This record gives sequence, C-alpha cells and structure tokens, in this order.
Amino acid sequence: MERQLMKRSEIWYHLYPLGFLGADDQNPAPGAVGGPISHRLADLVGWLDQLVDLGVTGLLLGPVFESGSHGYDVVDPFRIDRRLGSEMDLVRLIDECHQRSLRVGLDVVFHHVGRGHAYFVDVLAHGRESARSDWFHVDFDRQGDDGFSYANFEGHDQLVKLNHANGQVLDWAVDVAGYWLDRGVDALRLDAAYAIPAAFLATFENRVRALRPDLLLVGEVIHGDYVAIAKASRLASVTQYELWKAIWSSLNERNFYELAHALDRHSDFCQHFVPWNFVGNHDTTRIATKLIDRRHLAHALAILFTLPGIPAVYAGDEQGAEGTKYDREGGDAEIRRPLPYQPAELAGDSLLIWQMHRELIAVRRARPWLVDGALKVTHLGNRSIAFEVRSQQHLLVTLLNTDDRSVPCAIPPGLVPVAGHAVAKPEATELPAHGWGIWSSAGASVC
Repeated sequence: MERQLMKRSEIWYHLYPLGFLGADDQNPAPGAVGGPISHRLADLVGWLDQLVDLGVTGLLLGPVFESGSHGYDVVDPFRIDRRLGSEMDLVRLIDECHQRSLRVGLDVVFHHVGRGHAYFVDVLAHGRESARSDWFHVDFDRQGDDGFSYANFEGHDQLVKLNHANGQVLDWAVDVAGYWLDRGVDALRLDAAYAIPAAFLATFENRVRALRPDLLLVGEVIHGDYVAIAKASRLASVTQYELWKAIWSSLNERNFYELAHALDRHSDFCQHFVPWNFVGNHDTTRIATKLIDRRHLAHALAILFTLPGIPAVYAGDEQGAEGTKYDREGGDAEIRRPLPYQPAELAGDSLLIWQMHRELIAVRRARPWLVDGALKVTHLGNRSIAFEVRSQQHLLVTLLNTDDRSVPCAIPPGLVPVAGHAVAKPEATELPAHGWGIWSSAGASVC
C-alpha cells in the first residue's frame, strides 16, 4: 500500500473521558438496558473553545463505549457508557467540535471484549452449545474457573480475546466502525493493534476506507517491527513509542545520542507510515513527572512539535499536570484523573506551560509541510543536538542544549528565529545553558 499522507497540519488532543470527567471506577450495571445515565460528556463542550485557542485540530476520545470498568473491557460498542452519557450526548459533542473545525476520533477495541459482553455471557451460560463460542479462543477440555479456559489479553482475565479468524468478528468490527462513522466520527484509534492479526486489520481497513475515504486510522503499536506491522495491516499511522522513550530518556540522561538514533529510525518510519508522536498518553507517566529537570519540558515539546508525523497532546500535559504510572492493578489512576484547572483558571507555571504549548502548536500549524518533511540530525553531542526538517521549499532547524554552559549556534543563513531562545536573542551566536531554539525559512503558510 502506498503511504497515505495527511497534508493537513493535524495536532490532536488526546483525552481519557472516564478519568477526565470524574466517572466512577466501576459501571454499576454494565450492559443493562435502562437505569440511570450520567451525562458527563456534555461537560466537554465547555472545554472546546479552549482547545481551539490552544490550536489543536482534533479531539481523540479514549473509550466511551459501555464497559465494566476502565473502558477497554467493552460490553457493548454500540452504546455509550452510562457513566458518560447517551448517544445523543456524543453526537452533540461531535457536532460542537465540527462547528469549531475540530475533528473527532474514537478509541475502538477489536482485540478483545469484556467478560460482560453478551456473546461471552452466552458462552458462560451454554458452554459448548453456545452459538457464540467460535467468537473466542475457548478450550472446553481444559478446566478453569468457568469450567473451561479461554485466551485473554496479556494475562487479564476480564479481557476476553476475540477469534479473528471468524469472519463474523470482522463483520462485527466493520459494523461498529460504520455505526460511529455515520454519526460523524473522523478518526479511529485501534487499541492493541500490535496484537491483532495483520490480515484482519488490512481487510478491516479496506472495508472502512470504502465507507470514509478520508478516515484516519491510528494503530496502537507499543513494540515490534513498526514498518512491517504498518505495511501488513495497512495502517496509515502508528504510535511512536520508540520516540517517546528516547525523548524523556535523552533529556534525563543528558545524552542526545539515544535521541539521534531514534530520529534516524523515525526518518525511516516516515517513508512507510505517518508516525503518531507524543510525550504522554493515558498509559504513561506524565511528562512533567517523568523529566528530572523541569527546565527540559520545553525541549521535549520542541521535539514533539517540529518532527514529521502527527503530534498529539495528552489532556493535562498542557497544564503541567503530574502523575505516575505504576505497574500494578489500578496503577493508571494518577495519570487519568480530572485536571487540576478548569478553562480560564490557569495561573502561574501551569499558565506558562499552556502558553508554551500554544506557541509551539502555532509554529507547527504555520508549517503543514512538517508532516512529511525530510528529517536529518545536523549536530550531535552528549548534551546538545540540532536537527532539520526540509521540504522542497522550506527548512526548519531545532537546536537543544541540556549542558550547564552555552553552545554555539551554527544556523544556516536565511532562517529566522520563531521560538525559544532563538527569539529571545535573535542575533546571538550561542544558545544558553539549558536553552532551546527553533529557526525556520520565511514564508510559512498557515493551515
């Protein structure tokens, strides 16, 4: 498949609704018809103008479908989780986003379902006689707590692995996607795409692409051969976890050789798919917590917003929110809680961090060619690095310094300072200690 390029200057705001909106950890009656509904999704409308002001172009919502607990144990993907609201709440939110030229993406789970899903409940009730037993990897000859054993997702018994060799499962996944595309959804994030057979995803992509030719499909790929997975699965975009790790690790270790290696691989990835770039998400420790030296938060953001690919901001990072991801049950709580500040309440360091995001997003929006520009490292030291991104007509250079002393600025002629210390002292020939700067060719076009 030829690489599908997003010529738009896309910047996504990634939000985990259950935590962001303060929903209960457990659904009181997952899958039940009727019962109380909490219309929390309506509260997101009040955030949209701030997102527009921030400069992002899309809102990616984490799990919103009826589930038992954290949203990835889906029991009914055709219904909105009662802790979040109704289908009409989501449709109204999508309409409000579109009125503000914000695209909307949904997190979909096609690797597994929750134990409360009606089809698995039928297997629990009828065993070998269930007409749905072929939807899952069930071994009725091997004893388990349910009288049989079944495959799950990475050891989590509550997440029942689907049988992707069953054509009905594929039809179901396409039907789920089509249902929400009909309601205005513009993008889908495929959870655990690395664990789903590539042939299943490739056929899925072909069928949903026929429904929505401009659909953005983002595959969650944490590890493995990114290029091979993207090519075989026909994924236009893949989560760039290698880059995420290299950014915070290089800044913490003050060793840019790791970042340079990651940038070289990133450049190759860009020849095959459009990387989904991030410095935080709903599964990772907050970047403000991860960094040892908070002065280097700006460096991380400068990398994020100047590299080829699609940059994404995890809700709260633009406020400097903190939180640690723990490797235990419930270990996501700190990174998925409501934000410390509501719109228009920002102050102090949180306001400065928000302004920094807005400034760098504006730099990005003004240069849509960065999405598929040619990336090259032009200077490398343990504590300083410079890289450029080129198109046929344009050039952007980013220079970072984590040293306790200044470093020379060897900037190509004809470039103008656009952010960081480059703007503070445009005629300087040195970048100060722990400084950063971005220079670009003139004539940027706003997108």
